[in-house]
Amino acid sequence: MQNITPLYQAHLDAGGKLVDFAGWSLPIHYGSQMEEHHAVRRACGMFDVSHMTVVDLRGAGTQAYLRRLLANDVAKIGDGQALYGCMLDERGGVIDDLITYRVSADFYRTVVNAATRTADLEWMQSQAQGFDVEITERKDLAMIAVQGPRARQQVIAVLDAPTLVDVKPFRAVAHEQCFVARTGYTGEDGFEVLLPADRAVEFWDALKSAGVQPCGLGARDSLRLEAGLNLYGQDMDAHTTPLVSNLTWTVAFEPAERDFIGRAALEAQRQAGVPERLVGLVLSKGAIPRSGAPVYTPEGEGRVTSGSFSPTLECPIALARIPAGESTEAEVELRGKRLAARVVKPPFVRNGQIKV
Repeated sequence: MQNITPLYQAHLDAGGKLVDFAGWSLPIHYGSQMEEHHAVRRACGMFDVSHMTVVDLRGAGTQAYLRRLLANDVAKIGDGQALYGCMLDERGGVIDDLITYRVSADFYRTVVNAATRTADLEWMQSQAQGFDVEITERKDLAMIAVQGPRARQQVIAVLDAPTLVDVKPFRAVAHEQCFVARTGYTGEDGFEVLLPADRAVEFWDALKSAGVQPCGLGARDSLRLEAGLNLYGQDMDAHTTPLVSNLTWTVAFEPAERDFIGRAALEAQRQAGVPERLVGLVLSKGAIPRSGAPVYTPEGEGRVTSGSFSPTLECPIALARIPAGESTEAEVELRGKRLAARVVKPPFVRNGQIKV
């Protein structure tokens, strides 16, 4: 039986086409993925992301535990700040990518992917031995992402919370029963709002009445791809490291004495030379480059990890893992034909502006 979020009936009432996603019944779109994509780039859209797993960590040893668990270093953030990074295994493989919020010195909150929920929680519990930390999954919370150039003002108006205007990027604050974070997965500004599950429909309906466009998984994927944001299970997984996934910037190698899980493997890879790179591809024409499609460069063969038609660029785009090098041109094999592609550095689009 599929899991449903507190907004399941609201999706049906709005004409959402529901599909299975990591065991959850979620809308792929509400009629037009293209319209939903453009709504976020140009105005404001909202996504039900209540399938994401919220985990609270409390205790005097929480910071020490997270400094061991994560490749990025939570010691860099203070109360109300957020940190993006990866949770690695001993080989440096990415178990998951996640955002961690520091609420206070002994209280942190993380949000992990739905598809990796079981493995993540088991790993987090197994690594907690010897640390004074209590790990609690927050099944009582829903999560709604409101994204776009008008997103913040819409949330502020609906919540009647003028103080939220002062919340900076990658910061989070409590407002009444809500936890409001200025984060997202679209390349646009906005808030991700965690709130009690029994308040989700009320908040969703208020946003909809204010003119916010409900958006499904389809637009979420095309938006994140334009923004050059990795999708776990495609652009990275347990067989890849952050260094070959365009995520070296999320690894805190300093201070040198911090022994995070996977550090030795990453240092060995860095010393030997990182063999691959995750790049963006822009195609001028042809079919959509799907995951697994071969990519040919002067340095050797790679493969597409994610691909889609870009509504903003009006052409096919992709992320691809290719051999290390400086090539700026490549060929993608689609249906037996090789199509020319430009190799670019992601993002393709950020804050409504084309970057490639």
